[in-house]
Amino acid sequence: MRIDLHTHSTASDGTDTPAELVRNAATAGLDVVALTDHDTVGGYAEATRALPSGLTLVTGAELSCRLNGVSLHMLAYLFDPAEPELAAERELVRDDRVPRAQAMVAKLRELDVPITWERVAEIAGDGAVGRPHIATALVELGVVESVSDAFTQDWLADGGRAHVEKHESDPFEAIRLIKGAGGVAVFAHPLAVKRGQCLPESAIGELAAAGLDGIEVDHMDHDEDTRARLRGLAADLGLLTTGSSDYHGSRKTCRLGEHTTDPEVYGEIVRRATGAFPVPGAGG
Repeated sequence: MRIDLHTHSTASDGTDTPAELVRNAATAGLDVVALTDHDTVGGYAEATRALPSGLTLVTGAELSCRLNGVSLHMLAYLFDPAEPELAAERELVRDDRVPRAQAMVAKLRELDVPITWERVAEIAGDGAVGRPHIATALVELGVVESVSDAFTQDWLADGGRAHVEKHESDPFEAIRLIKGAGGVAVFAHPLAVKRGQCLPESAIGELAAAGLDGIEVDHMDHDEDTRARLRGLAADLGLLTTGSSDYHGSRKTCRLGEHTTDPEVYGEIVRRATGAFPVPGAGG
C-alpha cells in the first residue's frame, strides 16, 4: 500500500481542487490519501464525491499552533468535524487569517512592493487565505523567484520584515481538542529548520506525555540525519512515525506520494480514531 497522509487543496493553500487532488492521488498510484487543509474541513464533501474507486480518503486538518513563541503545525486525523469545541477553535484561527493577511500586504506595500489585497484574495479564491497566497503574488510581481524564496527573513518568514502573527492554538490544547473529537494527533515536520525556529526535543516529549500520537518523520524538509534522529526520538517516546508529501499542487515542488506512511502505522491511526472512518472510493 502507498499511503500519503498530508496534502492540501484549494480549500486552504493548495492549487488542486479537492476533486482534482483525489483524482491526481489515484493517478500517482496512491492507495490512501489524507486531505489535511489548514484549519478547515471545507474540502471534505467535494473530495468524497469525486473519490475514485481503489483510493481511500482519510479526512483531517493541519492545525496552526504556537508554543513559547514558536509556530508549529498539528495534523489531526479522523476527528468528528462537527464536534463543537474543535470546530470553534478552527473558526477562531480561520477568522484571524484575513486581517492578518491584509496586514502583511500593508507591510509589503510599506516596503515598496506593489502588491494588492485584491490580487491576494483572487489567488486565494474560496480557500483559507495564508502566506502561500501572498508568496504567489510576490512571484507574479517578480519580487522572488519561487514561493519558497518568499519564506525568508526578508519577506514572510516568522519574524520577517512583512510577517504578522495570527491566532494560533496552544498545542497541548490542540491535542486535547483533537482527542476529544475522536481524532489522532501527529506533529507535522517537527524539525523543519529551514522554515524557522523549531521546538526542542524536550518539548516534543512533553507533547507526547500530553497524548500526542505521532510525529511526521519522512518529509521533504527533513534530511536523512534528521529523520534518523526523529525515529530514535519516536522510539524513546513511544510515538508513531508517519511520512507524507505535504503536497500543495503547483505551489510547491513536492509530488504526491513523494514520501509515504508504513501500512502498519496507518492501521494503528485508524484503530485509535473514534471520530470518523476512512472513506473508500466508489468511483466518483
